[in-house]
Amino acid sequence: MGKGKVEEIHALIHATDAQTVIFDDELSPGQLRNLEERFGVKVIDRTALILDIFALHARSGEGKAQVELAQLNYLLPRLRGWGEAMSRLGGGIGTRGPGETKIEVDRQHIRRRIAKLRGDIKDLERTRDVKRGLRERSGMPRVALAGYTNAGKSTLLNTLTGAASLVADQPFATLDPITRRLRLPRHRVVTLSDTVGFVRKLPHDLVEAFKSTLEEVIRADLILHVADASAHDLAEQIDAVREVLGEIGAAEIPELLLLNKWDRVDEMERARLTRRHPEAVPVSGLTGEGADLVLERLEDALPRFEEVSLLVPHDRPEIVPWLYREEEVLSSEAGEHGTAVRARVTERGLARVEEFRVRSTGAGASRA
Repeated sequence: MGKGKVEEIHALIHATDAQTVIFDDELSPGQLRNLEERFGVKVIDRTALILDIFALHARSGEGKAQVELAQLNYLLPRLRGWGEAMSRLGGGIGTRGPGETKIEVDRQHIRRRIAKLRGDIKDLERTRDVKRGLRERSGMPRVALAGYTNAGKSTLLNTLTGAASLVADQPFATLDPITRRLRLPRHRVVTLSDTVGFVRKLPHDLVEAFKSTLEEVIRADLILHVADASAHDLAEQIDAVREVLGEIGAAEIPELLLLNKWDRVDEMERARLTRRHPEAVPVSGLTGEGADLVLERLEDALPRFEEVSLLVPHDRPEIVPWLYREEEVLSSEAGEHGTAVRARVTERGLARVEEFRVRSTGAGASRA
């Protein structure tokens, strides 16, 4: 941004009596300080605004810890520009602190707090892993709702499962993943998880802080990509979500695109969207229109798994790590003749391990 644009904004601030200037990109500490000095009003960037919104919506202990960790990681390099700003965290990152004193003491305090929050999140993550492990051992396929913020994921979850998730017409209303069981038309049962909404240029600190939450998406067997059919920038939102999925390592997971809020779209627009996204399922989480079709398509799109017992000989050491990496290992135990493994494998994976399969007989287990 050149000097002329700065002067243009400065004039606009005084003409409109604006109290805050928000930049739709991340600013360096020096840029923030210089712009605040020139404008004479509070300046915040895209990351600070998103963190503010997350802070407003964090409800669980884990959600609050994750947001605070992201806020502190953002604040640490900006202390010199904003001074002793610790007191403002309770009210959001966009408010003023008491002054620029004891900066080094503040830095040390923030670093200690960051270390404690990481420890707390790690403990909460272990609890989440135990619960997730119980779900995985149940053998139920895992489906994750993902999509741009405010696309209607929570409303859709409530419609499909009868859950009572918080629904609000605002960005990032859901920060804590909610998992419910869902019975499909042919009686197959899956777990369906609602997750935090994505956004273009999602701040890196936020992705890092919410890593354990985003694992609900990373470890899913199928992603229901919920898009707002009434959004004027639908294509850009879809691309932004797929970009974030790629960043968190979920790009290879099968995806079913849902065009939600179909009740808000007129007939002409419906025809256009159907031509542009023929693979998508139109649905309204609010009215329930298209919900039955979603369940049918979901069941068809799920990968087929088979639970198998294997005996992997010691002279094939590459098989067990591959199973842990590519399939789902339920249990493993080393023995005299090899490693006994119980796993859920895809049809593709079954071809690789078929020779190690054992079947139960009246007398016990034997090589198939």
